[in-house]
Amino acid sequence: MGAGKSTVGKLLAKKLGRRFLDADHVIEERCGVKIPVIFEMEGEAGFRKREAQVIKEITSENDLVLATGGGAALLPENRQALRERGTVIYLHANPTELFHRTRGGEGRPLLKNGDAKSILENLYSIRDPLYREIADHVIETGKPSVNQLVNTLIMQLELSA
Repeated sequence: MGAGKSTVGKLLAKKLGRRFLDADHVIEERCGVKIPVIFEMEGEAGFRKREAQVIKEITSENDLVLATGGGAALLPENRQALRERGTVIYLHANPTELFHRTRGGEGRPLLKNGDAKSILENLYSIRDPLYREIADHVIETGKPSVNQLVNTLIMQLELSA
């Protein structure tokens, strides 16, 4: 959450000549409502079930760049689909950076109930090891511009091809 997946993903897809999809946007299109409404109506478990179905479908496609939601790595089936069906890039940011990027919490239902910084630190402690478990590449998002991040990613992808 707040690492820049959609922003970096869009530019990466453009530079690679691939289609870009954001799993959260696909879910919103299918449901006809925004993610916070799904959380409100179905809870996190309901949302994660929808997310798993979308990831299962999308990862069967070729030649695209997919941005998943921040919690996609929580479910084993998502980790397996992502790891087996593509190249996984983990855009890493520490909890303090994420807090500054997500201040306001609009459209971020997990940050609405409680101290956002503490919530982000807790989410990070749970999610970081899961992301690292499946990542082919870990990119630090702290200082570089989006263009620099994407260029670094492209170089790493070319080196590992």
